[in-house]
Amino acid sequence: MVDYELLKKIIEAPGVSGYEFLGVRDVVIGAFKPYVDEIKVDKLGNVIAHKKGKGPKVMLAGHMDQIGLMVTHIEKNGFLRVAPVGGVDPRTLIAQRFKVWVGPNEFVYGVGGSVPPHIQKPEQRNKAPTWDEVFIDIGAESKEEAEEMGVRIGTVITWDGRLERLGKHRLVSIAHDDRIAVYILVEAARQLAETDADVYFVATVQEEVGLRGAKVSSFGIDPDYGFALDVTIAADVPGTPEHKQISQLGKGVAIKIMDRSVICHPTIVRWMEEIAKKYEIPYQWDILTGGGTDAGAIHLNKAGVPSGGISIPARYIHSNTEVVDERDVDAAVKLTVKVLEEIPELKL
Repeated sequence: MVDYELLKKIIEAPGVSGYEFLGVRDVVIGAFKPYVDEIKVDKLGNVIAHKKGKGPKVMLAGHMDQIGLMVTHIEKNGFLRVAPVGGVDPRTLIAQRFKVWVGPNEFVYGVGGSVPPHIQKPEQRNKAPTWDEVFIDIGAESKEEAEEMGVRIGTVITWDGRLERLGKHRLVSIAHDDRIAVYILVEAARQLAETDADVYFVATVQEEVGLRGAKVSSFGIDPDYGFALDVTIAADVPGTPEHKQISQLGKGVAIKIMDRSVICHPTIVRWMEEIAKKYEIPYQWDILTGGGTDAGAIHLNKAGVPSGGISIPARYIHSNTEVVDERDVDAAVKLTVKVLEEIPELKL
């Protein structure tokens, strides 16, 4: 089962895209350190944990950045105007609690607000708020007080989310996208015993704003094979027909066939299916037409990198209540380990 305390540390550490140094980077370095031969941080901030081998060079990427907000203006009365960092829906801001990160592992609380419905015009009540209509209230009574609290233009903000158990097998949290994959990489590094592969576990930066960390880290590593570990949509909820659910919680790890950023190498896709069957790992398929992963950058590196994807079904992606299933996480860890053990024998 999932190491709850380790996952909690990884998930709850701050790290909006471009600001991973605020907390999550150090947590990830500490988590990998006992299980790899060397760790380095590249110029963009990617954490590259290397388990040395003489066989093919394999890069596995899971992004450690999270979506969030950035302060664009401080009103005279202390309210904060914000812009999205990554794919944030302004509807998810209203009546929510936030952490405004004024320094590494240092924050002040805020709440998301907008014009109360009681005084909205009739046409406003029937539509979602725009970015011009939302703000963050940190309790300051003036711009000067907000600045005294440490807030500046460019300060980043996350939801005040935490990891909690939900029912028997489920976990709900902020930033399962994609901290759950970073956790899986750490667990795979811990469990990987014997392989001839030369393995690079990479916790990438700035995936949510354009796969930027994967682009530069794959250039530096120049892998023979690449794999992206990321969440995929589980729309297995009331009102969604089965053919549109993408994946389902509790049905196993999702082997990626395609997303908007990559068409996975067909031989790798079928080989991963064979491994899952061989070791009785529950699996399902992932065809995601509305999102991308780090594989989109990795497979285009230099002359091209044959790539695959290991996906974790998640409900309510890009909110502070993302839900995954521990059984799917365990299946993803097992598949990742077996892929690394057997990849030296892969023939394309």
